[in-house]
Amino acid sequence: MPEQHFQSNAPLPPGNQIYLERPHIDHLLKEMVKNPVVVVMAGAGYGKTQAVYSFVRKYTAQTSWIQLSERDNISERFWENFIAGVALIDKKAALTLRKIDFPETERQFERYVSIPRAVITADTKIIFVFDDFHLIHNKAVLRFIERSITAPFPTVTSILISRTEPSFNMVKLLSRGLLGKITEEDLRFSREEMVKYLQIQNIKPSPQAISSIYHDTEGWAFAIHLAGLSLKNAPPGTGYVSQAMRSNIFKLIDSEILAVISADLRKFLIKLSLVEHLAVDLIREIAGQKPLFEEMERLSSFIRLDTYLNAYRIHHLLLEYLNGKQEELSEAEKREVYQKAAEWCIQHDQKMDAINYYEKAEDYARIITITYTLPMVLPGHFAWFILKLLDRIPQEVYTQNSPLYIIRARTLVSLSMFDQCERELKELISRTEALPLSPELHRLLMASYANLGFIGILNSTHSKDYYFVDLIKQAAHHAGLTGGYVIEPPVSVMNLGSYICRVYSPEKEEINRFIDAIAETAPYSRALGGCGWGMDDLARAEFCLFKGDVSGAEQFSLQAIRKARDAEQYEIENRALFFLLRISLVQGNYERIQDLFKQMEAQLDKVNYINRFIYYDIITGWYYIQIGRPEKLVPWLKDDFEESDLNTMFHGLEILVKAKNHFAEKRYPAALAALEDRKYKYGAGDFVMGTIEIKILEALCHYRLQDREGAFAALETAYTLALPNALYMPFTEMGKDMRALAEELLGGKTGRIPRAWLETVCQDASDYAKKLSLAAE
Repeated sequence: MPEQHFQSNAPLPPGNQIYLERPHIDHLLKEMVKNPVVVVMAGAGYGKTQAVYSFVRKYTAQTSWIQLSERDNISERFWENFIAGVALIDKKAALTLRKIDFPETERQFERYVSIPRAVITADTKIIFVFDDFHLIHNKAVLRFIERSITAPFPTVTSILISRTEPSFNMVKLLSRGLLGKITEEDLRFSREEMVKYLQIQNIKPSPQAISSIYHDTEGWAFAIHLAGLSLKNAPPGTGYVSQAMRSNIFKLIDSEILAVISADLRKFLIKLSLVEHLAVDLIREIAGQKPLFEEMERLSSFIRLDTYLNAYRIHHLLLEYLNGKQEELSEAEKREVYQKAAEWCIQHDQKMDAINYYEKAEDYARIITITYTLPMVLPGHFAWFILKLLDRIPQEVYTQNSPLYIIRARTLVSLSMFDQCERELKELISRTEALPLSPELHRLLMASYANLGFIGILNSTHSKDYYFVDLIKQAAHHAGLTGGYVIEPPVSVMNLGSYICRVYSPEKEEINRFIDAIAETAPYSRALGGCGWGMDDLARAEFCLFKGDVSGAEQFSLQAIRKARDAEQYEIENRALFFLLRISLVQGNYERIQDLFKQMEAQLDKVNYINRFIYYDIITGWYYIQIGRPEKLVPWLKDDFEESDLNTMFHGLEILVKAKNHFAEKRYPAALAALEDRKYKYGAGDFVMGTIEIKILEALCHYRLQDREGAFAALETAYTLALPNALYMPFTEMGKDMRALAEELLGGKTGRIPRAWLETVCQDASDYAKKLSLAAE
């Protein structure tokens, strides 16, 4: 809550402003804001917010005030709050930020930084104020703020208002000359300031009372304010009594605020205590037709309009008092406020807060509506947020709102809790099929079987059991009985993993068995909103590519693209474009490469393609490494530490690109360390194709490190895995490095690898390397 402690700094309507100048604080801040970071740190009641607010109102700069709360420890909620703050300065930049996720990774942060670079000018001073910074403890949010406020923007200053020391390295910032600091000692009122403040309130205590007040308050702003109130309202002839100031603050609030206001305003203020962000348009909705604002603005000691946020702010002590009075409201009145707050959040694209308010309003239908606009696989933090909410919902509510079961299933899948999800869905299907079926129950069964089918696809990697085909058929059957219900993006968009052919076994025909199973489900994908339409062609394209059948890979990739675009299957289209990029390098078709880049760039405008930026970076990064231009990779793919923001089920492909980059930079131990992440379940090493590519790169790293024995062993493993299905292209795609290793082996014993195969790989890798050189030119 804002730290307003006295009237003087409250922005009041023109002609009715009470104001106390504090020139030495203004001078301090004027010097401090020459630094990129200013920390205003003191306990409650020292006037931190008032001092900063007073300064920025007068200082020539564009200022955005970002009020933080406990819920900003959820990174997605903080990101919504931060973007709202940016919008106060530059609406166009805010719209651009809404298109990207919260910057947890290097790649995302670099993209975020590029946005302010485009709008910040050298002649415009910008100030961001982060109020109540002490409430933030989420490491990802803290890391973003720390990196953001120290980014190299000479005209931008961030002011952190906090009760405690910020949780990052302030000593380092001080030593680099990047930090200004204002403490409790700086904020204490001097004796003279205290007297001036009391005089503004038309309070003229005796010299003895002044000494006593200053001794008791020690310059603490809010205590001075309360002392003034006790003097102002004391019976005539009564002087200052220390105990009066130290007595129950709530009693003072009760007698000085709520006792003298109308019953309508009292109830209105209690209603406001239910809501976190008191935007002007929201509280006008809560007020309804009653003319309460003029009366409320007379309480400027505790309530003020923040012109930077266009929101009202209530002092934390008054808010605490109001929280204790919420029992005066009926349950219907509370639900009405929560509904209005939720609707405001929806209008301002703050879905997490909206879900929170709808839960308090017990409006589960609206929670269902919002959640169905989210992608099928939720980001980790959001999934935990939803699961905790779902765990709080009573069982009888599930019975009355059956789609909650499906939201729960999607959430459990997002968190890789497959066993629990399967168990719950099978129980749900058993209960539902025992009832007289209606279109609504058919929709429930459709979603249940579809989710079980998705889990089946994930589980088939190791089980080699393709039972998911029957589940998808069942889902499509019930889809035809839903009365015309249509599944739309982003829910209907198929999420792909590191490899399309989700097969771990190297046994001959196992990949074909998987592809046949996927193809068997293809006729039913249309009934499920097109989910997976074109995936069978994509799987065939991948298999052909790995076997070196370039013509077949091209044909199937083009078929997959046509189907994917028809059904808005963005990830399928993206992966097919990746295969065509690889094919074009083999063919030496450099003109088509430029066209493929344009098609991938066009996907960046598809808002329902949630992972579009990530995969664009990964695929273009793969290409730049292949042609010997690793410097063109985005920063997040160059780091030693993996920071992918993909859901863990789809983690892996970027690790291979990262390892390839380390190899290109001759950082072979770093490449090997990155490849260790292949052990992550559902990552690149969870599939035979991924393991082959990883083992090939391991072999080349060991070879460059003069470990011939390790190199030969890793290459032999890759060859053994590739042999049953004649997987060949990953060896060729390593170009001159594979040629060098193959020549080394041909010069001595080749082990289990046939000489004829090595000779062929040596020649093909050499030809491929020449085409890469031409592509680089």
